[in-house]
Amino acid sequence: MRRMTIAELKTRLSDGVSLNEEEQQQLRADSRAGVQRLLVKWEKKRAHLQALVERYHQMNHFENEARLAGAQRVAGIDEAGRGPLAGPVVAACVVLKPETVIPGINDSKQLTAAKRDFLYDQIRGSAAFYGIGIVSAREIDEINIYQAAKKAMVRAVKQMDHQPDHLLIDAMELPLDVPQTSLIKGDARSNSIAAASILAKVTRDRLMCELDSVYPGYDFASHKGYGTKAHLKAIERLGTCPEHRMTFAPLKS
Repeated sequence: MRRMTIAELKTRLSDGVSLNEEEQQQLRADSRAGVQRLLVKWEKKRAHLQALVERYHQMNHFENEARLAGAQRVAGIDEAGRGPLAGPVVAACVVLKPETVIPGINDSKQLTAAKRDFLYDQIRGSAAFYGIGIVSAREIDEINIYQAAKKAMVRAVKQMDHQPDHLLIDAMELPLDVPQTSLIKGDARSNSIAAASILAKVTRDRLMCELDSVYPGYDFASHKGYGTKAHLKAIERLGTCPEHRMTFAPLKS
């Protein structure tokens, strides 16, 4: 590797390139302080990425178990939007390819909005199959949120191009004739469930942003329907709209 200027090296390393051992040794021998700072930063970034890849492989444990038992399409399933006062509950079902590695996948609640958006595109682009299920606020009021969440999950499964032959699910059982493994805190233990949680969360957040323009004044784009002080004040000022869950406290009172 020729001797680069610090600006050139910064550009190259920021592009996420890998360095072979000879290139690393050459940079370590470079006496320029700016080069050493860039090298330290690159090494930390590489170590972080390696940790994410290792975690991804660890979180494939339940998928690998199901495949060893004969399953070919192992799906993770999860939902978003049980707690809000407004908007639908959304579920996603995802079959990840066995050879795929998507570093950084985690329970959607542990990720920033920007990271969720990035991973949403990664998952959609690399998943073998996925499906989305949506249950409206009106349906939630009719059958209760627990049943609505299950209904959204069933819809997500049925939306898939190819039906899964094993389901990994976060502490629930669905009325489907498919073998299921229920995992407590599954979105932090299974890549497939975590991927589903990300698709469900991002899909729902984007739906709430769309509803913000349909029902201006509630600021759905900001709080996504949760019972924040600003949301409750908007309800006091404007009353409820068709997207509010009227069986939820404090709306039902």
